[in-house]
Amino acid sequence: QVQLVESGGGLVQAGGSLRLSCAASGRTFSTYAMGWFRQAPGKEREFVAGISWGGGTIYYVDSVKGRFTIARDNAKNTVYLQMNSLKPEDTAVYYCAAKRTYAGVPGPYEYDYWGQGTQVTVSS
Repeated sequence: QVQLVESGGGLVQAGGSLRLSCAASGRTFSTYAMGWFRQAPGKEREFVAGISWGGGTIYYVDSVKGRFTIARDNAKNTVYLQMNSLKPEDTAVYYCAAKRTYAGVPGPYEYDYWGQGTQVTVSS
């Protein structure tokens, strides 16, 4: 089992940047694929980005391609989401998620563990 704690959210103006971090407990972080999701008020949770256990496979939702970058540091048990050129429509609670697998990036409904979320608000 793994516990996930997100940090780095906040209020930023449109065009600005934020870096989210997700720290995982335990000694087996490198066996987990990781993902970032977001949920805006009144909307369903949306997959944002995913990264395989070793970082060799990465996926993004089309709306963030070229602006967001997911990365992981297995030595620090941490996954990051660098968010640049932020837009008001990026406003949401951002969650990280984990699934123990060596099989690439899981589908959006396959993650087993979730953090509590961190709020990102982008003002226009």
